[in-house]
Amino acid sequence: MGSSADSHRASLWQATAEEPPVAAAPLAGEVEAEAAVIGGGYTGLSAALSLAEAGARVVLLEAREIGWGGSGRNGGQVIPGLKLDPSEMCARWGEARGRALARAVGGAADAVFDRIARHSIRCAPVRAGWIQAAHAAPALARVLRRAEEWRAAGAPVEILDADAVATRTGTRAYVGGWRDGRAGTIHPLSYARGLARAAQGAGAVLHGSSPVRRLSREGRSWRVETPGGLARASSVVVATNAYTDGLIPGLARTLLTVQSMQIATAPLPEALRARILPGCECVSETRRLAFYFRLSPDGRLVFGGRGAVGDEEREGLFRALRAAMVRAYPEAAALPVEYRWSGQVALTLDGLPRLHEPAPGLFVGLGYNGRGVAMATLMGEWLAARLHRGIEAPLPRTDIAPLPWHTLRRPAIGLGIAWAWARDRMGFAG
Repeated sequence: MGSSADSHRASLWQATAEEPPVAAAPLAGEVEAEAAVIGGGYTGLSAALSLAEAGARVVLLEAREIGWGGSGRNGGQVIPGLKLDPSEMCARWGEARGRALARAVGGAADAVFDRIARHSIRCAPVRAGWIQAAHAAPALARVLRRAEEWRAAGAPVEILDADAVATRTGTRAYVGGWRDGRAGTIHPLSYARGLARAAQGAGAVLHGSSPVRRLSREGRSWRVETPGGLARASSVVVATNAYTDGLIPGLARTLLTVQSMQIATAPLPEALRARILPGCECVSETRRLAFYFRLSPDGRLVFGGRGAVGDEEREGLFRALRAAMVRAYPEAAALPVEYRWSGQVALTLDGLPRLHEPAPGLFVGLGYNGRGVAMATLMGEWLAARLHRGIEAPLPRTDIAPLPWHTLRRPAIGLGIAWAWARDRMGFAG
């Protein structure tokens, strides 16, 4: 058993990143800026880049290295939208705001691929779409309603029967599904590094190995303290997502964090490569405890799923993940697993991201529920627009509301997983 925090060294993305590591020395001494960004993942990098492009003086502080957290470990699936369908957004926030939010999050993948093109980020972007594959008839009925809603909203949607899903994925494990043509894949660590390079080019100053130990008001400014230095800024963006700690009271207790595990096989033989995901779509299932998979840029089958709670990886869960891959693709039993790693995912109880402003000049965005590549990029843009121009995001702000039972989260998540297994066996959609 190993440490999830340390497993980034063993990931496929670390071994194959085309964008080089970003030079970001630890903060030393005192600096002043208009905005201090805490966190060097997609949210923080997107916010820093947007602010720097708007002419703001920006300093970004990352506890480890750029892309060390979930932004360098995820599956690289760029999926637009939220867990809610457009009609559910309208029911929750009213027709006008719900439609505006649906339009915004429906374009979240555009935000990613536009950034990549504009800044020539070398992250193997492929915009071949995303397939949500239904594991049972009740789940299929739900996702087909979802597909029709997005089609009515103008999205390029295809409805897939069982044969079509089998042709596109190379497995007969599903009864149907839909394809969202707005989605795609990237090399996630290279994307993070490319955002950092672009932010530096726009004038943002990035510091790695600079964990923020204390955040406090100092007159009309914020005082941001690290072990080696001090940043003073008019405004602060907190972009720590699943690696949120006690810096802002109660914030970490609004999230449930679990591991997402991934394995990558050896490159597929030519005949198998022609049959498994021949169109290069990415796929995720309708199960609540869903698996997700794609091909890597160098032709490996990358298979992911939920892992343990906490930092300790569990060998049995990696074995279960490989067994699930082999159930879908029996031919994969002969392929060695050459990489395995994990990282933390931030979940919220209702499946929605969070925007907070707990104090004047303090902005927080987090909680992407497994859709962080596209949504975190968009969140960074929203936070920058709010900070620099006072523009409200389409997603309504909320107060920080810690879960009262957060100290019991491990057994609670265990019960939730048991319930999810039961729903999956009954065929319900996640």
